[in-house]
Amino acid sequence: MAQIQPDSRVFVAGHAGLVGSAIVRRLRSERFTTILTATREQLDLRDQAAVNYWFKANRPEYVFLVAGTVGGIWANSTRPAEFIYDNMLIHATVVHAAHLYGVAKLLYLGSSCIYPRECPQPIREEYLLTGPLEPTNEPYAVAKIAGIKLCQAYRRQYGCHFISAMPTNLYGPGDNFDPRSSHVIAALMRRFHEARVNGVDQVTVWGTGTPRREFLHVDDLADACLFLMRGYDAELHVNVGTGQDQTIGELAALVRDIVHPGAEIVLDPGKPDGAPRKLLDVSRLHAMGWCHKVGLRDGVADTYRWFCEHLGELRRENGVVA
Repeated sequence: MAQIQPDSRVFVAGHAGLVGSAIVRRLRSERFTTILTATREQLDLRDQAAVNYWFKANRPEYVFLVAGTVGGIWANSTRPAEFIYDNMLIHATVVHAAHLYGVAKLLYLGSSCIYPRECPQPIREEYLLTGPLEPTNEPYAVAKIAGIKLCQAYRRQYGCHFISAMPTNLYGPGDNFDPRSSHVIAALMRRFHEARVNGVDQVTVWGTGTPRREFLHVDDLADACLFLMRGYDAELHVNVGTGQDQTIGELAALVRDIVHPGAEIVLDPGKPDGAPRKLLDVSRLHAMGWCHKVGLRDGVADTYRWFCEHLGELRRENGVVA
């Protein structure tokens, strides 16, 4: 199989999102010359005929399939049909078109929510489908599991070089700060920022603060994706993370210290916690020679700088207080 090269035709499906934009940055830093993208207006990834036409016209050789409908606990709880429908279709259309039009290699990006709620920790790749899922994001998780199995099925039946990577919780420049759909770091960052701007010294944090979570800077994920595209070609999906976790309470304190030092954190145990712990076993990826580079404190500070620099755009998009 040919190796991805700077002159390869590379399609980043979902280029405008948190992960997609980071992959585009990573490719540009290595001087890739033909990075193919399509906006939602240009291409509905849920439409098989439209996706087939686009692949036929553009002939990508390598595909990073990182598009999808994503969000935090609130978005997953209130829009379950949207999450399963959109994601099932996006994965199906792109994978099938990649097969039809001879893509050399495709990397599909899943999510750590694919694993059972009461999973042994740290979570090994082999624990997939060994127990019930976390109810608050089950439809999304089912769609992501289907994406993994889809890539495996195309490998087995057609010999396609389709691989899957499962990242832990992500954050970084380009994150979604909409309070209705953001993930935890972006949600906390916005909450503490708006409290500081409004002179409020108390900030409410959902849940008990006790669940443990692992966080990976999106630029580290982009680096890992290119690493896997270059050097991995097997059926089993690969966990991508730091191998380190902390409680939500500890995370809230870290964000508070960067954004609004001195503010009081008030926990709201009436709100859902989600799974008690999610820590990925990343020993397989470490054994291949890859390890994350961005520490959590530095990464959160970097993300907050980006947030402050883009306040004008964010205010227009979802009403962030300046």
